[in-house]
Amino acid sequence: MIPQLVTVRYNRSDGRRRRLFVPVLPVALMLSPLLLLAVLGGVVACFVTGVPPLGALRGAGRLLWALPGTRFEIEDGPMAFLVSIR
Repeated sequence: MIPQLVTVRYNRSDGRRRRLFVPVLPVALMLSPLLLLAVLGGVVACFVTGVPPLGALRGAGRLLWALPGTRFEIEDGPMAFLVSIR
């Protein structure tokens, strides 16, 4: 399943918590022209390095498919940062 929502939560230095919900599909649609350039750059990089483009695309798809349920946290003193992908 492709991720649908990214939740970013962070504690500010004054102790207040902030939470941002980022829907993946609208952001991907807005950034689609840049995504197209990134894919073309990736294909060129595959040809330059000798990596099969279909194999690289398959690997990127598997990585994207494995993202839901991923969480990572960074904490440094009074500031904390959490990203959760659903």
